[in-house]
Amino acid sequence: MLGPVPTKPIPADTHRSAGDTIQYAKNRILAALPPEELCRLVPHLVATPLDYKRIVSQAGLPITYVCFPDSGVCSVMSVMRSGAAAEVATVGNEGVTGVALFYGDTTEPSESIIQVPGAGHLLPAEVFQDELARHGHFHRFIGRYAHALTIQIMQSAGCNALHSIEQRACKWLLTTHDRVFTDQFRLTQEFLAMMLGATRQSVTRVAHELQDAGLISYHRGQVTVRNRAGLEAGSCECYGLVRDYFDQFLKSLS
Repeated sequence: MLGPVPTKPIPADTHRSAGDTIQYAKNRILAALPPEELCRLVPHLVATPLDYKRIVSQAGLPITYVCFPDSGVCSVMSVMRSGAAAEVATVGNEGVTGVALFYGDTTEPSESIIQVPGAGHLLPAEVFQDELARHGHFHRFIGRYAHALTIQIMQSAGCNALHSIEQRACKWLLTTHDRVFTDQFRLTQEFLAMMLGATRQSVTRVAHELQDAGLISYHRGQVTVRNRAGLEAGSCECYGLVRDYFDQFLKSLS
């Protein structure tokens, strides 16, 4: 698995002006920054592929880079001593990894791993912290995002305890569908079981039920959303609550 190592600098011609740079920024936080703040970050942003199962940050290790996804989905995983893991939050192009830095910490107890491939930009932790210290729009955006992420984690705790695996599977599919900009994305049953903190057998059963109901199709590790409205009907209320809160966050960036 790849670690959080820069792989490709942003081409030099994207550094010419903030106006030129904004068109390259698909991440919602970066795209919303005022030109002068974005210009300070651009020389330090490194374009990188977000490959399936790539570990972006590891539990207990220093955060050296934060990742701003442009596409794809990153799972924030709670990992037990036994090695068992369950997803507590997801990060797409609305957010950033490593928000512990916002609170003054240098490590996190969770692990961030790519669940759906995409691309993004890495920013050195010290640059991230320096820009936060300016207390400009960047600080406000990251603070609001950190709050929205906390809401997602809190809702996830209640959801995992109170809602059925069928409801949680629908919620996970909807949340992922929102972030990948396509009806088809890679998904192994092994990975979905880890995301839901469920057994492989339970996930296999649910996947067959959703496919039989015409909500999804599944073939060779690829899932296709066929009936989004049906997934919304089958999901618990947690999907709508978290989605609405993130919608409010994104509106606040304008």
